[in-house]
Amino acid sequence: MTRHGRDWNELQLVEDPAVELLQKLGYTYVEPDVLDSEAERPSLKQPVLVSRLIRALQKLNPWLSQENAERAAKAVTQVEAATLAEANEGLYTTLTYGTTVEADRGSGRQSYTVRFFDFEDIQNNELVVTRQYRVRGSRKEIRPDICLFVNGIPLVAIEAKSPTKGERWRSEAIEQLRRYQEADDKFRGEGAPKLFETVQLVVATCGTGACYGTVGTPSRFFFEWKDAWPTPLASLEEELGRKASSQDVLISGLLRPENLLDVVQNFVVFDAENGRSVKKVCRYKQFVAVNRALERVQTATEPEKRGGVVWHTQGSGKSLTMLWLALKLRRHPKLDNPGLVVVTDRKQLDKQITSTFNLLDIPTERATSVKDLRDKLQHLTGLTVTTTIQKFQDATAAEADTERRVQKEVHPVLNDADNLFVMVDEAHRTQYGGLAANLRRALPNACMFGFTGTPIDKKDRSTLQTFGSYIDKYTIEQAVEDGATVPILYESRLPEVSIVGANLDTLFDRYFADRSDEERAAIKKRYATEEAIATAPRRIETICLDIIEHYRTVVEPNGFKAQIVCTNRDAAVTYKETLDRLHAPDSVLMMSVGHNDEERLVRNTPPKDRQDEFIKAFLEKGQPPYFVVVCDMLLTGFDAPVEQVMYLDKSLKEHGLLQAIARTNRRAEGKTHGLVVDYWGVSKNLQEALSVFSASDVEGAMQPKGSELPRLQSRHAAAMRFFQKVSDKNDLEACAEVLEPEDVREEFNQAFKMFSKSMDLMLPDPKALPYADDLKWLGKIRGRAKSKLRDGHLDLSGCGEKVRQLIEGAIRADGIQILVSQVSLFSKEFEERLEALKSDEARASEMEHAIKHEIHVHLDKNPAFYESLRERLEKILEDRRLERVSSAEQLLLFQKLREEAEQPHKAAEDLGLDETAFAIYGVLQKSGASIAGEGDVQKGLASVIGEEVQKYTAVVDWQNKEDLKRQMRRDVGRKLRRSGVDPDTSVELAEDIVDLARARFGK
Repeated sequence: MTRHGRDWNELQLVEDPAVELLQKLGYTYVEPDVLDSEAERPSLKQPVLVSRLIRALQKLNPWLSQENAERAAKAVTQVEAATLAEANEGLYTTLTYGTTVEADRGSGRQSYTVRFFDFEDIQNNELVVTRQYRVRGSRKEIRPDICLFVNGIPLVAIEAKSPTKGERWRSEAIEQLRRYQEADDKFRGEGAPKLFETVQLVVATCGTGACYGTVGTPSRFFFEWKDAWPTPLASLEEELGRKASSQDVLISGLLRPENLLDVVQNFVVFDAENGRSVKKVCRYKQFVAVNRALERVQTATEPEKRGGVVWHTQGSGKSLTMLWLALKLRRHPKLDNPGLVVVTDRKQLDKQITSTFNLLDIPTERATSVKDLRDKLQHLTGLTVTTTIQKFQDATAAEADTERRVQKEVHPVLNDADNLFVMVDEAHRTQYGGLAANLRRALPNACMFGFTGTPIDKKDRSTLQTFGSYIDKYTIEQAVEDGATVPILYESRLPEVSIVGANLDTLFDRYFADRSDEERAAIKKRYATEEAIATAPRRIETICLDIIEHYRTVVEPNGFKAQIVCTNRDAAVTYKETLDRLHAPDSVLMMSVGHNDEERLVRNTPPKDRQDEFIKAFLEKGQPPYFVVVCDMLLTGFDAPVEQVMYLDKSLKEHGLLQAIARTNRRAEGKTHGLVVDYWGVSKNLQEALSVFSASDVEGAMQPKGSELPRLQSRHAAAMRFFQKVSDKNDLEACAEVLEPEDVREEFNQAFKMFSKSMDLMLPDPKALPYADDLKWLGKIRGRAKSKLRDGHLDLSGCGEKVRQLIEGAIRADGIQILVSQVSLFSKEFEERLEALKSDEARASEMEHAIKHEIHVHLDKNPAFYESLRERLEKILEDRRLERVSSAEQLLLFQKLREEAEQPHKAAEDLGLDETAFAIYGVLQKSGASIAGEGDVQKGLASVIGEEVQKYTAVVDWQNKEDLKRQMRRDVGRKLRRSGVDPDTSVELAEDIVDLARARFGK
């Protein structure tokens, strides 16, 4: 059963509960027909409810005249921009900061700011929810399932899918949202980007699952919203009277009016990536952490308890969390233009934080020296200062040296205001030494927040004493579960070179056996034994050979890069020289060198002024360098999604280990995991290396690569179970037939993807080889089903390169390319495919799906003709189901239908029309419009309109010229009215005919 031809499950199980909850949260439901009227907006092409906006503007800005209200509304409704991204960014600024108009409010004409929302009193805004909101684009009309408006401005678009679609709901809903935005070239002319100029959030949901993004967000960056803050989950479920679904939590936590406007105002940033502006919106943990911090500032009973610690695991967006907290602190009306200090312990982090803060135009200044820092702190009101901790710790020493004092002075009080806030990055490190004391003395009444990407260790009581208790935690395991980061696995290789747990004297003798007794004694005397062994050229060469082999077989096929971590600078140079000598993939050595360093260090390291250039090149996929060799640099604060593997030959533990391995946990397309390849032996006693942390805090920090094997086994079984009832496993057709029902096909597709993911992770490990034949067999079935059923979801795009090569090799070896390749219904290859099939049933099934696909692809170009073919196809299928025809007779009927589908021009010629006029003739007939004369007159009218249409479509880029299409509709409508078509019908028919033209000539 459907409502208006729509899916019952989607309506009853997804849309209805969503709208019901939104109404409980304060939105007023308005029927879409009401919002389509001219009283609300001038046309369907204008997504803003202009009348409501003007009323809201005058309510929020009582001094605003009607004329100025209309002028302010145009700042939202009439935007000049080359792209949707440009329009959305410009309008975001307008909506959050307001626009200006000139007015005389009693003291002459002046410029005043007009606000579009009341961010303080949420109930002072008009909140509307509707369904199936119609917006017309350049060619088509779109109807998002649910839209949310604040003061007449659309801020949220929601696309719902039936929960019966399995995992496919997500990809289909997100693709539809991207089509509405025309986010890819393939969607050009298919959507209505105008709607998304003001939209801030887009939501995909099936009820049991829900995720969100913003305008332009790629599919992989849609996330769940997992917290209904400030409403406890139990309270939400009590209010609902049932267990809360993913959709319920997202709506309550993200779309609750006060939260939505908070996100819009305070949790959006536009960042430059690869030369373009990328819009980013917060994830739920960032939103909750910032608001909990503000809550503590406002409710703490004692001034020193206003601060606290935010532990959000590395890779989960800690820098942006700090940025958004700074923004909310700065905007808080009761904090009276506060001063902010952001403290790091690395120059690179200081530079990165400053760059991040500049994204939101927060007035930010970097302290350049101890004296400069002191000057800035004394005049901190309204300013944000970034500094390294060393400028606090060295202050006393610097002044003591200047004044040649013997005694250390007590750090002076620089500013005793109580609206100062200090945010310390990696607080577990930077709070040591004199930081706490110096900061407290310099800013005695400041509120201090500590941010860390690793947990506070069990013995560290001073961090929590300095900053206060935890404000929010986001563990490694939570981030992986949410998809914010990828899991990190480890693999121990070459145990014979491992430093940990080995007899160091034995290793020393092995690697320095070619030296004389005197040389060996000198080496032992000069270096610690561990360090001497680690830097031995013979050992490093053995490891480099293994790295090259591992990289080329495991990492390179999927296009990712690697970091090699060495014990000291001497070892790092030896690694670089050895890799070059062994013709390894291109590498770069990154470390600090000085003029007094030996020549080989300077020669192998890029000069300081070129290091950023090499780092930028490393971050780019598909271009050298492929390895970055380090000893200390780039082990913290280095955000490199392209890095999948860390080759570790250095003793690391505790915070240092967690920070280093997190270089591999950033998300990237096709990246399923990070990997630490351990040559030092750190992982031999991982528990000891991480023993200072609570076990629950480091759960999932690193898992052995072998832990994937049980998952591989269970995922293999899950994928194979679909074909248990197929008696002949070599019968590719019988196996593909199992996947004909869409829900079964979707379940199998997900099971196959998980199996292939585990295989890609394990290969070329011998433990994965027993499953390789089944992977290839399943890949062939999937390829056959994709080709036969014309289902693009079954391609290999989601599989790693190693898996893809295995399957494609098996297809070539079996010579079944003709069965799995995508071929046209009318091609010679299609005939070859039919001949390769063994029965009439198989040939008829192949023909059926090919004809269905042909009809689907061309339906918009000639609706009447292809709709007729579809009806006849369904009649043949019904006759076969009722056994009125045999499979052989069905095949003959399909052949005849195929011949007709191949020659729409012949049907046109039989009527004396060209193909365009023939398509228009079908539209006229299907409409049932009353046309004077009928018969030949209708054909004549179709010819005349066809000529008119082709005159317009001959203009270059006509489909993107609104004035041209408007004139085309007028001319077509005029000709229809002259032929007796009533005015209302002529308008609709003119729209349909222009749509037809776009389908036929638009691309």
